Amino acid sequence: MSISSGEPWQSAALLLLVGAGCLLAISGVPGLLLSWRSIWGSRIATALVVAGSLLGLAGGSLAVGGHGGAVIGFPSPMPGFRAGLGADALSGFFSLPVFLVGGLGALYGASYWRPRSHPRNGRRLRLCYGLLLASLTFITLARDGMAFLVAWEVMALTNFLLVTTDDEDPAVGRAGWLYLLYSHVTILCLFALFLLERQLSGDFALGVIPAAAPQSLRTAIFVLALVAFGIKAGAMPLHSWLPAAHASAPSHVSALMSGVVIKMGIYGLVRMCGLLASPPLAWGITLLAMGSLSAFFGVVFALGQHDLKRLLAYHSIENIGIILLGLGLALVGRSAGRPDWVMLGLAGCLLHVWNHALFKSLLFFGAGSVAHATGTRDLERTGGLARRMPATAGLFLLGSIAICGLPPLNGFVSELFVYLGLVRAAVTPGSAWAALPAPVLAATGALAVACFVKVFGITFLGTARSSAARDAHESPPLMLAPMAVLAVVCAVLGVAPGLAAPALERAAAAWAGQPPGGLSLAGLAPLSWISTTAAALLAAAALATAAVLPACRRGRRRAPALPTWDCGYAAASPRLQYTASSFAQLITSHFAWVLRPKVHAPRIEQLFPAPSHFDSHAEDLVLDSLLLPASRGATQVSARMRALPQGQLQRYILYILAVLVPLLIWAMAGESAGR
Repeated sequence: MSISSGEPWQSAALLLLVGAGCLLAISGVPGLLLSWRSIWGSRIATALVVAGSLLGLAGGSLAVGGHGGAVIGFPSPMPGFRAGLGADALSGFFSLPVFLVGGLGALYGASYWRPRSHPRNGRRLRLCYGLLLASLTFITLARDGMAFLVAWEVMALTNFLLVTTDDEDPAVGRAGWLYLLYSHVTILCLFALFLLERQLSGDFALGVIPAAAPQSLRTAIFVLALVAFGIKAGAMPLHSWLPAAHASAPSHVSALMSGVVIKMGIYGLVRMCGLLASPPLAWGITLLAMGSLSAFFGVVFALGQHDLKRLLAYHSIENIGIILLGLGLALVGRSAGRPDWVMLGLAGCLLHVWNHALFKSLLFFGAGSVAHATGTRDLERTGGLARRMPATAGLFLLGSIAICGLPPLNGFVSELFVYLGLVRAAVTPGSAWAALPAPVLAATGALAVACFVKVFGITFLGTARSSAARDAHESPPLMLAPMAVLAVVCAVLGVAPGLAAPALERAAAAWAGQPPGGLSLAGLAPLSWISTTAAALLAAAALATAAVLPACRRGRRRAPALPTWDCGYAAASPRLQYTASSFAQLITSHFAWVLRPKVHAPRIEQLFPAPSHFDSHAEDLVLDSLLLPASRGATQVSARMRALPQGQLQRYILYILAVLVPLLIWAMAGESAGR
């Protein structure tokens, strides 16, 4: 083993990250040696994950701070293969959410998934959770294609085991196998990608692919990267595995998957696009188109859901689209020689990677608290939870504001960077086409607001729709504390985005190979104006809360407990409230051509009809209308072809001749043409 480094801090950053990965990998091992009844297995695993996360945060901060660059080389008996691990600003940037969300998720899971409540799968979950965090760490550190593949495969397998934690549920099993099928497609594409890269460079090292390389091979590498990493990121139309997998996993695992794991797809795409010199303009336009498709239709499909976690999963697709818009703009900027587009696009892309990890993890933790308190994820069976779970409601509301891209929270800042870059591109002569993604992004934000008004209103306001909601209770402190930490960080990045500006500039320099034209983010975006406005809005919100809350408490003590106002109707019932489906119906009805909802409505034919049931469900267009019918057709064709090899010897001879004769004719024709 050899370490190449220019300064001690570079070695320290890399060694801290490698040590963190090793500590995370072994975090679940002690629990295997203890009885499932023992609480010490969970405590030891949580302590090791938190310790490893703190080490990783230190190492990642050093790398983001410009102290990366060290590389560890591992010799191998395989010819042409030398594994390498390294840390630069880009690696550090993507590794920080791994440790923050991973450490907080371990604390949350210690209370959410208690060993005595889940004796059959608790130890497996803790082991795979630590291995997943370790694999994510080493993916960001890999500097060789083979090392990258090993870490990627460990991530895929441990993620599958985590998704299928509750494997007694048939729906969970189907979600896990669908995820595994997509993972196989991803790994095959990555094998082909790194083999093509080796063909160009002579080894598996992740090095720059020069513009002098054959354009067909460079395009093939880009397409393979787009498919492989697009599947992992959940970008449309490669997203079909994501909603079911995120909904099926335990909530702290869903937070890790949505906030961090799918970002490994973004990391791989960002890394490979940075290694491809002189990218054609069409590549950036392709990313802009995929980003627009994912952002807009991700939020449209989210509006049609009434499963809380599945709804949040579709919002992950939406936010991946926003990230791809930033990356596409940066790639277009490299093609057009515009460093300002590169800086704004990549800053929006990378900052939204952080922001989405923060507020989406917060929202999944909130969804887990709702499921923990009520035993259901169905919005139609909740309601009135703000009275029984005020802390969860307040934190979920803050995450909802952040994901909608509203000031003064962090989601607004990263989306503003993308807007500014698109506007700069649109006003440039000859680039008016760059204005097209901007209204898509604006419409996405408006639909996101409508969706989370539905989610918060149906879940936390009104009156309880079921006995489970009436008996709900607030989550324990160990579940609320990680949510509070994420909420604070969301507010800090919203009020002081300048804190992230140096890290974004270093990551952009690592991606582009040099600082983009010597530009600074502060010179391209009004960071001071954002800070001032956000601080004023937060102060106003705090003052309004401080003024209203005491009066509300006094009024609650004096006034008798009454139900929500029922428009003067005497026989009040929770069924008179809006449902999640009816609330969104005005919007989703305009997108029925893509949502293709399945509606089961009762037929009322009598004056006093019998009790009936109404249900609506929005399909996944790609999975239910394309992939599943295609797979059923392939199964039928295979079943019919099964009879072909069964029969008489004469048939076998006929099959052989039917193949050999055309081949001989083709070979003879080729020889004749050669003469």
